[in-house]
Amino acid sequence: MTNLPEFEELLPTDLAPTVRRDISAVIPTVSTPRVMLVDPRFGQLAGQFFRLFERPSSGGGALAVYLGGEPVVDIWAGWSTRDTRWLPDTVSVSFSTGKGVASTVLHRVVERGLIDYDTPVAEYWPEFASAGKETVTVRQLMTHQAGLHRVRGLVPGRLALLDHDSIVGALALAAPDRRRLTTPGYHAVTFGSLVAELTTRATGSSFTDLVRTEIAEPLGIPEFWFQVPEDERHRIAKLFPRINQFKVPWDTASFALTRLPALRNIADAGMPAGFDQLVRNPSIHDYVMPGWNGVFSARALARMYAALANQGMVGGNRFLSEETLEQMGEVQTTARDYVLGIRMNWRLGYHSAFVASRNSSLQAFGHYGLGGSGAFADPETGLSVAFVTNRMGGALTPFADLRLAKLGAQAESIARRV
Repeated sequence: MTNLPEFEELLPTDLAPTVRRDISAVIPTVSTPRVMLVDPRFGQLAGQFFRLFERPSSGGGALAVYLGGEPVVDIWAGWSTRDTRWLPDTVSVSFSTGKGVASTVLHRVVERGLIDYDTPVAEYWPEFASAGKETVTVRQLMTHQAGLHRVRGLVPGRLALLDHDSIVGALALAAPDRRRLTTPGYHAVTFGSLVAELTTRATGSSFTDLVRTEIAEPLGIPEFWFQVPEDERHRIAKLFPRINQFKVPWDTASFALTRLPALRNIADAGMPAGFDQLVRNPSIHDYVMPGWNGVFSARALARMYAALANQGMVGGNRFLSEETLEQMGEVQTTARDYVLGIRMNWRLGYHSAFVASRNSSLQAFGHYGLGGSGAFADPETGLSVAFVTNRMGGALTPFADLRLAKLGAQAESIARRV
């Protein structure tokens, strides 16, 4: 067991005295806390987290962990801007982490009997049947086997990615990649738009309303945003540095990758023109783009994944049925992803959790995002872990790093011992 004094000195001096020492005295709540929560058993994990954000150049972040459906860690550190501390209510753009949230919306709609996994998408969205897609099922869409990974050149103009109707209209008319019949291909940007349109068509509700009624309200926590309320935008951490690789102009890098057969699919799926400028444009918070513009708190993500890790239960309330969870967590394809070039072991909207440990759980699944944020559930241990940050990647690349993988490994190691 780890005692808090071992890591308390790593906290900012204005926060150290407020850390909870005994979670047994804390009434479970999902309101924004005034103090940090650390179960002493997770002291080493907290210390590891705080060491990530010792300087303003490291940015900031938040970490939340649930075990057995109850919170055991809720901490934050660092800076939301160069001169502003990360606060208890700070939230962050988390990019593809939002695909896991969008997928969970769909699974809740499935439980209402409005969508079936093995029904063709065109049954709910008739225009989708164009160009040979009439047999593409919901299950195939959720496992990146719809063959609609291409976003580069999909719609004209750098701001066109903000227009949901234009995007889904173009996707409905697009011919699918033939490789989808044998292998998945990561829909880096298009996945969220496809799920949003499908669930909207099936329910008659806007996707913003669905996120609220199917996720935020049942979980009792509001910070599941793709379209961020105006009065909440001051809470969003500033992202840095730029997402350009090695300071090469984005469009130059994107074009260069399309000339390389091994990397062309990555450029087509995730590097549309002007995307580097778009992600820094505050207007993205006016629109719903679940593939990449989700804004979350770590505690919100951890609570959602806690239900997925704990037989559908969180805080004593049922969120999903065990039957639905069994389907959600089942690996649908082990084939190598033709966009990413690796085996993602896709579930229905989630991938295997990437944990920096030889003993990582084969059951763990979730979704990570550009820059390092992400969250996952581990049904084997009943653990969920969520990490959000505004520091994009590491020293070598802005796209990702091992922060969440290492934090997840430590959390899993502790969960197995308790």
